Amino acid sequence: MRPANLKTKIFLDSGDPNETKDIINLLGFLDGQTTNPTLIAKNPEAQKRLKEGKKFTTKEIFDFYKSVVTQLSQMIPDGSVSIEVYDDMNTTAEAMFNQAKEMYAWIPNAHIKYPTTKSGLAVAEKSVQQNMRVNMTLCFSQEQAAAVYAATKGAAKGQVFLSPFIGRLDDVGENGMDLIKNIIDMYKTGDHHVEVLTASVRTFDHFIYALQLGSDIITAPHKILKEWGEKGLPLPENFQYHHPEFKSIPYLNLDLSQNWRNFSVDHQLTTKGIESFSQHWNELVA
Repeated sequence: MRPANLKTKIFLDSGDPNETKDIINLLGFLDGQTTNPTLIAKNPEAQKRLKEGKKFTTKEIFDFYKSVVTQLSQMIPDGSVSIEVYDDMNTTAEAMFNQAKEMYAWIPNAHIKYPTTKSGLAVAEKSVQQNMRVNMTLCFSQEQAAAVYAATKGAAKGQVFLSPFIGRLDDVGENGMDLIKNIIDMYKTGDHHVEVLTASVRTFDHFIYALQLGSDIITAPHKILKEWGEKGLPLPENFQYHHPEFKSIPYLNLDLSQNWRNFSVDHQLTTKGIESFSQHWNELVA
């Protein structure tokens, strides 16, 4: 069961309801789940279909995605399920928003994932004004995080998640956990309407340190949550995250009261992530 002192919400990062069931049984609770096109492509049913040489039509893949998140919503009725819009480098803000409205109606506990780009931020701004819940994904910089805060001002607590991707920063030699710390520290100066959702968790150290830093939410793959559960759901006590092989990310003093368009939000890892997600999605579609 949930540790008494655990304040962080725990999400599973997966597109497989079987993993959801397994983690709920192991931990005794689960606060939500995040999905994306790559995880949906890894779903066993989707993989089986591809191995049989059968691809999806565009309608079929959206219907399949809807069926998966519907199962997840029923398994975590009091939690959140993040659904990601299809986005490539040519997707307009209008197209994103039209997708989002449809996906948001799939389940009662959806957060819609948008990329932290100019288009994604414009759609997020419009979405929160229409009382939709959003999860800004593929965040790799403090400036992107500041822009998310500024674009979603006026949102209620629980309406906006920000997903910094730590593992992909580690991949390029930067200390992804520094970004989590910097964003949490920066948001302390604001109204707390954006919740930090630590994403792209690759190691148990990532998970434990995110708990220690006070991340509002952590989403982790099955293997990490399984390890945590098998160890008895430990919480950090004077944990030291020591990885000198990674370059430190310095803290920036940013003014959260600015218009979001004043922040530099372009990032090569965001672009790379969009290209990767769209590629995995396109591989499913005939």
